[in-house]
Amino acid sequence: MKFSYGKTFLLGFGFLGISIIWPIFNQYIPLFLQAGNPEFERQLLAEGRAIPDIVGFGLAPSLALFIMTWDNIINMFVQPWVGAKSDQTWNRFGRRKPWILIGAPIALLGFVFIPVAQSVLAIATFILITNIGMALFRSPTVAWLGDLFEPKDRSKANGVINLMGGVGGFLAYFGGGFLFNSFGRTVPFLAGAIAMGVALIVVLIFIKEPEQIKTEVKEKEHSVLDNLRVVFDNPDKSGLYVLLGILFWFMAFNALETGLSSFAVFTLGMQAGTASIYAALVTITFIVFAVPAGNFGTRFGRGPVIRAGLIGLSILTLVGYFFIQSTLTFAIVLILIGAFWAMVNVNSLPLVYDHGDEKRIGAFTGLYYLSSQFAAVLGPTLGGILVDILGDQYRWLWLFSSVFMVVALGMMFRVKRGEAIRTN
Repeated sequence: MKFSYGKTFLLGFGFLGISIIWPIFNQYIPLFLQAGNPEFERQLLAEGRAIPDIVGFGLAPSLALFIMTWDNIINMFVQPWVGAKSDQTWNRFGRRKPWILIGAPIALLGFVFIPVAQSVLAIATFILITNIGMALFRSPTVAWLGDLFEPKDRSKANGVINLMGGVGGFLAYFGGGFLFNSFGRTVPFLAGAIAMGVALIVVLIFIKEPEQIKTEVKEKEHSVLDNLRVVFDNPDKSGLYVLLGILFWFMAFNALETGLSSFAVFTLGMQAGTASIYAALVTITFIVFAVPAGNFGTRFGRGPVIRAGLIGLSILTLVGYFFIQSTLTFAIVLILIGAFWAMVNVNSLPLVYDHGDEKRIGAFTGLYYLSSQFAAVLGPTLGGILVDILGDQYRWLWLFSSVFMVVALGMMFRVKRGEAIRTN
Protein backbone atom coordinates (compact mmCIF):
# COMPACT_ATOMS: atom_id res chain seq x y z
CA MET A 1 0.00 0.00 0.00
CA LYS A 2 1.23 3.47 -0.85
CA PHE A 3 1.91 5.68 2.16
CA SER A 4 -0.80 8.33 2.56
CA TYR A 5 0.11 11.56 4.33
CA GLY A 6 -3.53 12.66 4.22
CA LYS A 7 -4.74 9.60 6.13
CA THR A 8 -1.84 9.99 8.54
CA PHE A 9 -2.67 13.61 9.34
CA LEU A 10 -6.30 12.66 9.93
CA LEU A 11 -5.22 9.92 12.32
CA GLY A 12 -2.97 12.47 14.00
CA PHE A 13 -6.03 14.37 15.22
CA GLY A 14 -6.55 11.61 17.77
CA PHE A 15 -3.10 12.17 19.20
CA LEU A 16 -3.57 15.94 18.94
CA GLY A 17 -6.65 15.69 21.16
CA ILE A 18 -4.86 13.56 23.74
CA SER A 19 -1.84 15.86 23.65
CA ILE A 20 -3.91 18.95 24.41
CA ILE A 21 -5.14 17.53 27.71
CA TRP A 22 -1.90 16.34 29.32
CA PRO A 23 0.18 19.55 29.07
CA ILE A 24 -2.58 21.52 30.78
CA PHE A 25 -2.94 18.75 33.35
CA ASN A 26 0.82 18.53 34.06
CA GLN A 27 1.46 22.26 33.94
CA TYR A 28 -1.14 23.62 36.35
CA ILE A 29 -2.21 20.87 38.71
CA PRO A 30 1.21 20.68 40.47
CA LEU A 31 0.96 24.44 41.01
CA PHE A 32 -2.56 24.16 42.42
CA LEU A 33 -1.40 21.44 44.79
CA GLN A 34 1.77 23.21 46.02
CA ALA A 35 0.97 26.94 45.94
CA GLY A 36 0.97 28.35 49.46
CA ASN A 37 3.80 26.10 50.65
CA PRO A 38 5.74 28.40 53.04
CA GLU A 39 9.15 26.97 52.11
CA PHE A 40 8.75 27.96 48.45
CA GLU A 41 7.63 31.45 49.48
CA ARG A 42 10.66 31.77 51.79
CA GLN A 43 13.06 30.76 49.02
CA LEU A 44 11.52 33.17 46.51
CA LEU A 45 11.64 36.09 48.92
CA ALA A 46 15.26 35.28 49.82
CA GLU A 47 16.20 35.56 46.13
CA GLY A 48 14.16 38.72 45.58
CA ARG A 49 11.58 37.02 43.37
CA ALA A 50 7.81 37.49 43.42
CA ILE A 51 5.48 35.03 45.14
CA PRO A 52 3.09 33.52 42.54
CA ASP A 53 -0.52 34.69 42.70
CA ILE A 54 -2.03 31.19 42.78
CA VAL A 55 -4.51 29.80 45.28
CA GLY A 56 -3.38 26.31 46.27
CA PHE A 57 -3.28 23.69 48.96
CA GLY A 58 0.36 24.06 50.13
CA LEU A 59 1.32 20.40 49.69
CA ALA A 60 4.91 19.15 49.83
CA PRO A 61 6.63 18.31 46.50
CA SER A 62 6.75 14.57 47.19
CA LEU A 63 2.98 14.37 47.83
CA ALA A 64 2.08 16.70 44.96
CA LEU A 65 4.19 14.81 42.41
CA PHE A 66 2.88 11.48 43.73
CA ILE A 67 -0.69 12.67 43.07
CA MET A 68 0.47 13.52 39.55
CA THR A 69 1.35 9.84 39.03
CA TRP A 70 -2.13 8.50 39.76
CA ASP A 71 -3.00 8.54 36.08
CA ASN A 72 0.09 6.44 35.37
CA ILE A 73 -0.72 3.96 38.15
CA ILE A 74 -4.18 3.51 36.64
CA ASN A 75 -2.70 3.26 33.14
CA MET A 76 -0.30 0.50 34.19
CA PHE A 77 -3.27 -1.78 34.87
CA VAL A 78 -5.91 -0.44 32.50
CA GLN A 79 -4.03 0.39 29.28
CA PRO A 80 -2.39 -3.01 28.68
CA TRP A 81 -5.76 -4.70 29.33
CA VAL A 82 -7.63 -2.23 27.12
CA GLY A 83 -5.02 -2.51 24.35
CA ALA A 84 -5.29 -6.31 24.30
CA LYS A 85 -9.09 -6.20 24.69
CA SER A 86 -9.45 -3.80 21.78
CA ASP A 87 -7.70 -6.40 19.56
CA GLN A 88 -10.75 -8.61 20.22
CA THR A 89 -13.38 -5.86 19.82
CA TRP A 90 -15.50 -5.53 16.72
CA ASN A 91 -18.99 -4.04 16.56
CA ARG A 92 -20.89 -1.58 14.41
CA PHE A 93 -18.62 1.26 15.60
CA GLY A 94 -15.42 -0.59 14.75
CA ARG A 95 -12.51 -2.03 16.67
CA ARG A 96 -10.86 0.88 18.50
CA LYS A 97 -13.61 3.51 18.17
CA PRO A 98 -15.91 2.07 20.87
CA TRP A 99 -13.21 2.71 23.47
CA ILE A 100 -12.97 6.37 22.43
CA LEU A 101 -16.74 6.72 22.68
CA ILE A 102 -16.68 5.33 26.23
CA GLY A 103 -13.54 6.96 27.63
CA ALA A 104 -13.50 10.48 26.18
CA PRO A 105 -16.75 11.76 27.78
CA ILE A 106 -15.65 10.45 31.20
CA ALA A 107 -12.26 12.17 30.88
CA LEU A 108 -13.70 15.49 29.76
CA LEU A 109 -16.26 15.52 32.58
CA GLY A 110 -13.58 15.20 35.26
CA PHE A 111 -11.12 17.54 33.52
CA VAL A 112 -13.32 20.64 33.40
CA PHE A 113 -14.03 20.47 37.15
CA ILE A 114 -10.38 20.24 38.29
CA PRO A 115 -9.65 24.01 38.48
CA VAL A 116 -12.79 24.79 40.48
CA ALA A 117 -12.18 22.20 43.21
CA GLN A 118 -12.26 23.76 46.67
CA SER A 119 -10.50 21.00 48.64
CA VAL A 120 -7.78 18.40 48.24
CA LEU A 121 -10.43 15.66 48.28
CA ALA A 122 -12.43 17.33 45.51
CA ILE A 123 -9.46 17.93 43.22
CA ALA A 124 -8.26 14.36 43.84
CA THR A 125 -11.68 13.02 42.84
CA PHE A 126 -11.77 14.99 39.58
CA ILE A 127 -8.17 13.97 38.81
CA LEU A 128 -9.14 10.29 39.22
CA ILE A 129 -12.20 10.64 36.97
CA THR A 130 -10.06 12.27 34.27
CA ASN A 131 -7.39 9.60 34.58
CA ILE A 132 -9.83 6.68 34.31
CA GLY A 133 -11.49 8.14 31.22
CA MET A 134 -8.18 8.79 29.45
CA ALA A 135 -6.90 5.30 30.29
CA LEU A 136 -9.90 3.73 28.53
CA PHE A 137 -9.15 5.12 25.09
CA ARG A 138 -5.51 6.18 24.76
CA SER A 139 -4.04 2.75 24.02
CA PRO A 140 -6.69 1.83 21.39
CA THR A 141 -6.22 5.21 19.71
CA VAL A 142 -2.45 4.79 19.47
CA ALA A 143 -2.84 1.16 18.31
CA TRP A 144 -4.15 2.50 14.99
CA LEU A 145 -0.51 3.11 14.09
CA GLY A 146 -0.09 -0.66 13.86
CA ASP A 147 -3.52 -1.29 12.29
CA LEU A 148 -3.25 1.18 9.44
CA PHE A 149 0.44 1.19 8.43
CA GLU A 150 2.94 -1.34 7.15
CA PRO A 151 5.96 -1.99 9.42
CA LYS A 152 8.34 -0.14 7.10
CA ASP A 153 6.14 2.98 7.22
CA ARG A 154 5.50 3.18 10.96
CA SER A 155 8.37 5.49 11.90
CA LYS A 156 7.37 7.84 9.10
CA ALA A 157 3.71 7.69 10.14
CA ASN A 158 4.58 8.11 13.81
CA GLY A 159 6.57 11.21 12.89
CA VAL A 160 3.46 12.79 11.35
CA ILE A 161 1.26 11.63 14.25
CA ASN A 162 3.72 13.05 16.78
CA LEU A 163 3.86 16.29 14.81
CA MET A 164 0.09 16.56 15.29
CA GLY A 165 0.56 15.72 18.96
CA GLY A 166 3.17 18.43 19.13
CA VAL A 167 0.69 20.90 17.66
CA GLY A 168 -1.75 19.89 20.38
CA GLY A 169 0.94 20.36 23.01
CA PHE A 170 1.87 23.76 21.61
CA LEU A 171 -1.76 24.90 21.68
CA ALA A 172 -2.04 23.67 25.26
CA TYR A 173 1.19 25.27 26.51
CA PHE A 174 1.11 28.55 24.59
CA GLY A 175 -2.63 29.05 24.35
CA GLY A 176 -3.20 27.74 27.87
CA GLY A 177 -0.53 30.07 29.26
CA PHE A 178 -2.11 33.07 27.55
CA LEU A 179 -5.58 32.10 28.76
CA PHE A 180 -4.34 31.50 32.31
CA ASN A 181 -2.63 34.91 32.52
CA SER A 182 -5.58 36.71 30.91
CA PHE A 183 -8.68 34.96 32.22
CA GLY A 184 -7.67 32.82 35.19
CA ARG A 185 -7.33 29.15 36.03
CA THR A 186 -10.62 27.78 34.70
CA VAL A 187 -10.47 28.86 31.06
CA PRO A 188 -7.45 26.74 29.92
CA PHE A 189 -9.20 23.59 31.15
CA LEU A 190 -12.47 24.46 29.44
CA ALA A 191 -10.73 25.37 26.17
CA GLY A 192 -8.64 22.19 26.29
CA ALA A 193 -11.71 20.03 26.79
CA ILE A 194 -13.47 21.60 23.81
CA ALA A 195 -10.39 21.21 21.60
CA MET A 196 -9.96 17.54 22.52
CA GLY A 197 -13.61 16.84 21.86
CA VAL A 198 -13.44 18.41 18.37
CA ALA A 199 -10.21 16.56 17.50
CA LEU A 200 -11.64 13.18 18.49
CA ILE A 201 -14.84 13.80 16.55
CA VAL A 202 -12.69 14.32 13.43
CA VAL A 203 -11.01 10.95 14.01
CA LEU A 204 -14.29 9.13 14.66
CA ILE A 205 -15.81 10.49 11.45
CA PHE A 206 -12.93 10.18 8.99
CA ILE A 207 -10.84 7.17 10.07
CA LYS A 208 -12.04 3.92 8.52
CA GLU A 209 -10.83 0.81 10.30
CA PRO A 210 -9.59 -2.11 8.12
CA GLU A 211 -12.24 -4.68 7.25
CA GLN A 212 -9.80 -7.62 7.51
CA ILE A 213 -9.69 -7.10 11.26
CA LYS A 214 -13.02 -8.97 11.42
CA THR A 215 -11.28 -12.22 10.47
CA GLU A 216 -8.71 -11.86 13.26
CA VAL A 217 -10.83 -11.10 16.31
CA LYS A 218 -11.60 -14.79 17.02
CA GLU A 219 -7.95 -15.47 17.88
CA LYS A 220 -7.32 -16.58 21.45
CA GLU A 221 -7.17 -13.62 23.83
CA HIS A 222 -3.85 -13.15 25.64
CA SER A 223 -3.32 -11.56 29.03
CA VAL A 224 -0.74 -8.91 29.81
CA LEU A 225 1.33 -11.59 31.57
CA ASP A 226 1.17 -13.77 28.44
CA ASN A 227 2.50 -10.90 26.36
CA LEU A 228 5.25 -10.16 28.86
CA ARG A 229 6.18 -13.84 28.93
CA VAL A 230 6.70 -13.78 25.16
CA VAL A 231 9.25 -10.99 25.60
CA PHE A 232 11.02 -12.61 28.58
CA ASP A 233 11.12 -16.10 27.03
CA ASN A 234 12.61 -14.94 23.74
CA PRO A 235 16.27 -16.03 23.57
CA ASP A 236 17.05 -12.67 21.99
CA LYS A 237 16.60 -10.18 24.84
CA SER A 238 16.47 -7.14 22.57
CA GLY A 239 12.74 -6.74 23.18
CA LEU A 240 13.30 -6.76 26.93
CA TYR A 241 16.05 -4.15 26.64
CA VAL A 242 13.75 -1.97 24.52
CA LEU A 243 11.10 -2.03 27.26
CA LEU A 244 13.74 -1.27 29.91
CA GLY A 245 15.09 1.59 27.82
CA ILE A 246 11.56 3.00 27.53
CA LEU A 247 11.18 2.65 31.30
CA PHE A 248 14.33 4.63 32.06
CA TRP A 249 14.03 7.41 29.49
CA PHE A 250 10.42 8.05 30.43
CA MET A 251 11.41 8.08 34.11
CA ALA A 252 13.84 10.85 33.23
CA PHE A 253 11.51 12.80 30.97
CA ASN A 254 8.34 12.51 33.06
CA ALA A 255 10.07 13.58 36.26
CA LEU A 256 11.34 16.69 34.51
CA GLU A 257 8.10 17.36 32.64
CA THR A 258 5.97 17.02 35.77
CA GLY A 259 8.25 19.29 37.80
CA LEU A 260 9.03 21.81 35.05
CA SER A 261 6.31 24.29 35.96
CA SER A 262 7.27 24.00 39.63
CA PHE A 263 10.92 24.70 38.76
CA ALA A 264 9.92 27.72 36.66
CA VAL A 265 7.52 29.17 39.25
CA PHE A 266 9.08 28.20 42.58
CA THR A 267 12.79 28.41 41.58
CA LEU A 268 12.94 31.00 38.78
CA GLY A 269 9.96 33.03 40.04
CA MET A 270 7.98 33.02 36.78
CA GLN A 271 4.23 33.51 36.49
CA ALA A 272 2.29 30.28 35.96
CA GLY A 273 1.00 31.25 32.52
CA THR A 274 4.43 32.48 31.44
CA ALA A 275 6.00 29.22 32.60
CA SER A 276 3.53 27.37 30.37
CA ILE A 277 4.47 29.53 27.39
CA TYR A 278 8.16 28.75 27.96
CA ALA A 279 7.35 25.04 28.17
CA ALA A 280 5.89 25.39 24.66
CA LEU A 281 9.45 25.86 23.39
CA VAL A 282 10.06 22.13 23.83
CA THR A 283 6.95 21.45 21.78
CA ILE A 284 7.89 23.86 19.00
CA THR A 285 11.18 22.11 18.25
CA PHE A 286 9.48 18.73 18.76
CA ILE A 287 6.99 19.71 16.02
CA VAL A 288 9.81 20.80 13.70
CA PHE A 289 11.80 17.59 14.21
CA ALA A 290 8.98 15.01 14.53
CA VAL A 291 8.67 14.16 10.82
CA PRO A 292 12.45 14.28 10.16
CA ALA A 293 12.98 12.05 13.21
CA GLY A 294 10.59 9.48 11.76
CA ASN A 295 12.31 9.66 8.38
CA PHE A 296 15.72 9.28 10.06
CA GLY A 297 14.43 6.18 11.85
CA THR A 298 13.28 4.72 8.52
CA ARG A 299 16.54 5.54 6.75
CA PHE A 300 19.18 4.85 9.42
CA GLY A 301 17.32 2.47 11.77
CA ARG A 302 15.29 3.30 14.84
CA GLY A 303 17.89 2.13 17.36
CA PRO A 304 20.75 4.38 16.20
CA VAL A 305 18.48 7.44 16.02
CA ILE A 306 17.14 6.78 19.54
CA ARG A 307 20.69 6.40 20.87
CA ALA A 308 21.72 9.71 19.30
CA GLY A 309 18.71 11.39 20.91
CA LEU A 310 19.53 9.93 24.32
CA ILE A 311 23.11 11.19 24.13
CA GLY A 312 21.84 14.71 23.43
CA LEU A 313 19.27 14.57 26.23
CA SER A 314 21.84 13.26 28.74
CA ILE A 315 24.09 16.23 28.02
CA LEU A 316 21.32 18.85 27.97
CA THR A 317 19.76 17.81 31.29
CA LEU A 318 23.21 17.94 32.91
CA VAL A 319 23.72 21.41 31.44
CA GLY A 320 20.30 22.39 32.81
CA TYR A 321 21.29 21.46 36.34
CA PHE A 322 24.44 23.60 36.32
CA PHE A 323 23.63 26.54 34.08
CA ILE A 324 19.91 27.46 34.14
CA GLN A 325 19.77 30.64 36.23
CA SER A 326 17.61 32.88 34.04
CA THR A 327 14.76 32.73 31.57
CA LEU A 328 17.25 32.97 28.67
CA THR A 329 19.24 29.87 29.64
CA PHE A 330 15.96 28.12 30.48
CA ALA A 331 14.65 28.84 26.98
CA ILE A 332 17.83 27.70 25.20
CA VAL A 333 17.90 24.33 26.98
CA LEU A 334 14.18 23.72 26.38
CA ILE A 335 14.50 24.46 22.67
CA LEU A 336 17.30 21.93 22.26
CA ILE A 337 15.57 19.28 24.36
CA GLY A 338 12.58 19.24 22.00
CA ALA A 339 14.74 18.24 19.01
CA PHE A 340 16.47 15.33 20.75
CA TRP A 341 13.26 14.15 22.41
CA ALA A 342 11.64 13.86 18.96
CA MET A 343 14.41 11.46 17.90
CA VAL A 344 13.67 9.23 20.88
CA ASN A 345 9.90 9.45 21.21
CA VAL A 346 8.91 9.16 17.55
CA ASN A 347 10.86 5.93 17.03
CA SER A 348 10.15 4.18 20.33
CA LEU A 349 6.68 2.69 19.67
CA PRO A 350 7.61 1.40 16.18
CA LEU A 351 10.67 -0.23 17.77
CA VAL A 352 8.37 -2.07 20.19
CA TYR A 353 6.28 -3.30 17.24
CA ASP A 354 9.48 -4.61 15.63
CA HIS A 355 9.71 -7.05 18.55
CA GLY A 356 6.03 -7.96 18.62
CA ASP A 357 3.37 -9.92 16.78
CA GLU A 358 1.55 -8.24 13.89
CA LYS A 359 -1.71 -9.92 14.95
CA ARG A 360 -1.40 -8.51 18.52
CA ILE A 361 -0.61 -4.86 17.82
CA GLY A 362 -2.96 -3.67 20.57
CA ALA A 363 -1.32 -6.02 23.06
CA PHE A 364 2.18 -4.77 22.32
CA THR A 365 0.91 -1.19 22.38
CA GLY A 366 -0.24 -2.09 25.88
CA LEU A 367 3.26 -3.35 26.80
CA TYR A 368 4.72 -0.07 25.56
CA TYR A 369 2.34 1.80 27.82
CA LEU A 370 2.94 -0.59 30.71
CA SER A 371 6.62 0.33 30.60
CA SER A 372 6.13 4.04 29.95
CA GLN A 373 3.39 4.44 32.57
CA PHE A 374 5.37 2.56 35.22
CA ALA A 375 8.16 5.02 34.41
CA ALA A 376 5.74 7.91 34.80
CA VAL A 377 4.92 6.64 38.30
CA LEU A 378 8.52 6.06 39.38
CA GLY A 379 10.04 9.19 37.82
CA PRO A 380 7.91 11.94 39.40
CA THR A 381 7.55 10.04 42.69
CA LEU A 382 11.29 9.50 43.16
CA GLY A 383 12.02 12.98 41.82
CA GLY A 384 9.58 14.54 44.28
CA ILE A 385 11.14 12.64 47.18
CA LEU A 386 14.58 13.86 46.04
CA VAL A 387 13.34 17.47 45.97
CA ASP A 388 11.90 17.04 49.48
CA ILE A 389 15.10 15.57 50.89
CA LEU A 390 17.39 18.16 49.31
CA GLY A 391 15.74 21.32 50.62
CA ASP A 392 12.70 21.68 48.31
CA GLN A 393 14.98 22.61 45.40
CA TYR A 394 13.49 21.63 42.08
CA ARG A 395 16.87 22.10 40.35
CA TRP A 396 17.77 18.55 41.41
CA LEU A 397 15.27 17.16 38.90
CA TRP A 398 17.65 18.10 36.07
CA LEU A 399 20.41 15.93 37.52
CA PHE A 400 17.91 13.14 38.24
CA SER A 401 16.83 13.23 34.60
CA SER A 402 20.40 13.16 33.32
CA VAL A 403 21.27 10.04 35.31
CA PHE A 404 18.32 8.04 33.98
CA MET A 405 18.86 9.19 30.38
CA VAL A 406 22.35 7.69 30.64
CA VAL A 407 20.94 4.43 32.05
CA ALA A 408 18.42 4.28 29.17
CA LEU A 409 21.26 4.79 26.70
CA GLY A 410 23.04 1.80 28.25
CA MET A 411 19.93 -0.34 27.66
CA MET A 412 19.71 0.72 24.01
CA PHE A 413 23.30 -0.30 23.34
CA ARG A 414 22.20 -3.86 24.19
CA VAL A 415 19.44 -3.88 21.54
CA LYS A 416 20.75 -5.91 18.62
CA ARG A 417 17.76 -6.35 16.35
CA GLY A 418 14.37 -4.93 15.48
CA GLU A 419 15.39 -2.32 12.93
CA ALA A 420 13.00 -1.37 10.15
CA ILE A 421 13.87 -1.97 6.51
CA ARG A 422 16.20 0.84 5.52
CA THR A 423 15.70 2.79 2.35
CA ASN A 424 18.00 5.06 0.38
